[in-house]
Amino acid sequence: MPRTELPIPESVDAEVDHLDVTVSGDNGSVTRRLWYPDVSVSIETVDVPADDADDEDDASESVDAVVIQSDADDAKTMSTLGTFQSHVENMFHGVTEGWTYEMEVFYNHFPMQVSVDDEEVVIENFLGERAPRRAPIHGEDTTVQVDDEEITISGPDKEAVGQTAADIEQLTRVTDKDVRVFQDGVYITNKPQKGGA
Repeated sequence: MPRTELPIPESVDAEVDHLDVTVSGDNGSVTRRLWYPDVSVSIETVDVPADDADDEDDASESVDAVVIQSDADDAKTMSTLGTFQSHVENMFHGVTEGWTYEMEVFYNHFPMQVSVDDEEVVIENFLGERAPRRAPIHGEDTTVQVDDEEITISGPDKEAVGQTAADIEQLTRVTDKDVRVFQDGVYITNKPQKGGA
């Protein structure tokens, strides 16, 4: 029976409510629905090797862990277990260290102004347009900071932070002009690497 145990880090709380896993920490909280047939997610007390063990004679300690297990062991179920493990590890990383995307405002023809208005990012004067362009900020704990021509997006939910950055980048996409000449836009310059949790 395939089984994965992910010890819950210190200063992190985790709970499972039916199909929803909620992880809370210093950076906020993230809730995600983890469902797949024959795959169960629970929180159990498990034994892990002690960090400060001098000898190898049964040196273990009991900790709470998120346990992902299944009765089936076919390829699709095994890949789903790996996906769920990555989601939970990303949640742990998000509520402790957080996820950060960095973007840069680039203009050559018309000076753009980028600001945050309530739960939206507003881009004014893009290619001289009179109407401002708006992109929503995803996630309750996602923050957007604008410092002159640099934008920093951070938060505990990797998907929400990444989707906010992608929406801002797509908002200034030029489709009807030569992109070699009109390079104006807001571009992602730094993002978390894969497996960064």
